[in-house]
Amino acid sequence: MNWSFALGRIAGTDVRVHATFFLLILWIATAAWIDGGPTAAAANVVFVAALFACVVAHEFGHILMARRFGIATPDVTLLPIGGIARIERMPERPGQEIAVALAGPAVNVAIWGAVMLALAPDDPAGRLGAIEDPTGGFWARLAGVNLFLALFNLIPAFPMDGGRVLRALLQVPLGRVRATRLAARAGQVFAFAFGLAGLLGGSPVLVLIAVFVFIAAGAESQDVELRDMARTARAADAMVSRFEALAERDALGAAAQAVIRTTQHEFPVLDPAGRIAGFLTRGAIIEALAGRTHPADVGAAMARAIPEMPPDAPLIAVIEALGRSRAPAVAIVAGGRLAGYVTAENLGEMLLLRGAGGPLPRPDQRQAREHP
Repeated sequence: MNWSFALGRIAGTDVRVHATFFLLILWIATAAWIDGGPTAAAANVVFVAALFACVVAHEFGHILMARRFGIATPDVTLLPIGGIARIERMPERPGQEIAVALAGPAVNVAIWGAVMLALAPDDPAGRLGAIEDPTGGFWARLAGVNLFLALFNLIPAFPMDGGRVLRALLQVPLGRVRATRLAARAGQVFAFAFGLAGLLGGSPVLVLIAVFVFIAAGAESQDVELRDMARTARAADAMVSRFEALAERDALGAAAQAVIRTTQHEFPVLDPAGRIAGFLTRGAIIEALAGRTHPADVGAAMARAIPEMPPDAPLIAVIEALGRSRAPAVAIVAGGRLAGYVTAENLGEMLLLRGAGGPLPRPDQRQAREHP
């Protein structure tokens, strides 16, 4: 994720924090300082840090359960609205998906129970009202917020944990695609309700959560439909087969001219033998030219470590390679030479064509970004 910074590594998973998270800390500290001075500011910052430690623990509940089913978990990123664990894929068996989904809230329930046991019986730990009660005490508030996190995440609003449980239950009678579509629609209905409540109640955080849930629900539904379509397709069905390529020693100015001359968003970079050496994206070109000192040639600015697949590889394998590597494209290689490439945009175009009800074009027809 762009604008995120590594905090460390826990059990083989990178823990990262997004730059906007620091804006949340600054906002909380400033508001508390104005109301109660430096002591209040420090106390609120410590509480937020403890809260997000619980959020990380929640995400590691998902991560560790996913690993039991052989699913890789590269990183988790902290955002102002919570944490996002990048799980390579969700298990497609309903029982496994339910286990992964419930593992996160189960961690919050465990934290809540542990704090309740540690506190005196007359302490208001575990009451949801303790979350915003400044007299409730640090641990009482932390217990309350963990209970809230568990309950909130169990709302059947995709892509929250309760929505994933709903999708898994619907999958048995309806199939995965229809179940995902229904769970995503439920999530967007809840998102609309969250947004309305945030606007009426003056809660910008709730509005942000609503926007995130709405967008993520739609994206998850599209991803599942794309994977379903990809089960019967091959890499050659989605690849761009005619394109303009660059060489590593080409000047960056020549790459900029190629951006103007063509409609390509990414350019394969080939070695003298025609083998793939990397990809140079339009964004990388613009970023390099905007810097005070920019690379002299294409090779210094391109992305390397590009996944390679043969033309007859299952398209689902291409999708997984794109997600796993985060490369701008997957190179389709035949006889050691680049035959074409597949990007996330190509895959999205295929999904749109399928949604429109028309036949998918043959590989020799799909050349929307060709340069004649």
